[in-house]
Amino acid sequence: MLIAMLIFIGAIISKTFPFNNDTRQMFMSLIINIAMPSIILSSIFNVEITKDSFKLIVIVFVISIGINLVGIALGSLFARIFYPKSTKKVEIAILSGLGNTGFIGIPLCLVLLGPEGALFAAIFDAGVDFTIWTVGVFLLQEEKKFNFSMFKSMINVPMLAIIFGLFSAYISFKPPIIFIDLFDRLAALAVPLAMFYIGAIVMTLQRSKVNNSSSKIWIPISVKLIILPIFVAIIVNFTRLETFIVQTIIIQSMMPTLTLASILFAKYSGDEDMGAVTTVVSTIAALLTIPLMLYVIDLFIAF
Repeated sequence: MLIAMLIFIGAIISKTFPFNNDTRQMFMSLIINIAMPSIILSSIFNVEITKDSFKLIVIVFVISIGINLVGIALGSLFARIFYPKSTKKVEIAILSGLGNTGFIGIPLCLVLLGPEGALFAAIFDAGVDFTIWTVGVFLLQEEKKFNFSMFKSMINVPMLAIIFGLFSAYISFKPPIIFIDLFDRLAALAVPLAMFYIGAIVMTLQRSKVNNSSSKIWIPISVKLIILPIFVAIIVNFTRLETFIVQTIIIQSMMPTLTLASILFAKYSGDEDMGAVTTVVSTIAALLTIPLMLYVIDLFIAF
């Protein structure tokens, strides 16, 4: 309900100023370069990290990559079955496997599970970033090859915040309280800014784009919001991981399609419109599917 209201406010606000490439970049810069790193650092400095915690961090990172690859494989399988002649199989596969674990997932885990949940949600998101700029870029390229620029793209502010924060925790360093308070206050910007951004995108989406892309987006939406979360919930239920880790993994697995999809596709000659439409439609649908899936999983699985 809170997310829906924030998105609605963002939609209204977008009518008061021109939502163009400049304002879009401003929103993304504030979210990616300030709010998200602040959530990560705030979570790390407000949680006591032990050697066992570092083991869990590696486990969650690897699990994240595995879940992303399963989602991509499922999307590719459905695309080949239902649209064997389509030229959009790669886009469908990527949209099916990679979720909005940063913009929505980290703030949501912070609200639901506290700083520990946000910390491991950030690690899960790092796994998504790794998959985007390796497997995702590899699949979108006409010439299937890895290069230095691909790995250079993985160096971003949230990733640097994770590395710096974990290194600080490893050497038992904590910054002065005024900086921790600053991170806490900036972290509070993440949820409203991200939802305002999504609301603005909804209002700028053209009907023609929706009509051109709507015939195939049911695959990534079904896989990302329903099939993959159920699969993940069943698998992690048999692990011996702590409850809040299991909860974080399940919540992150049911996030809508990543916000960067249209940007990623535009950069590598994919279907930019399909990426934008799927992101918006899956985000709106997620307002219903996330609480519904949590309720269903809670009924049938020890959540």
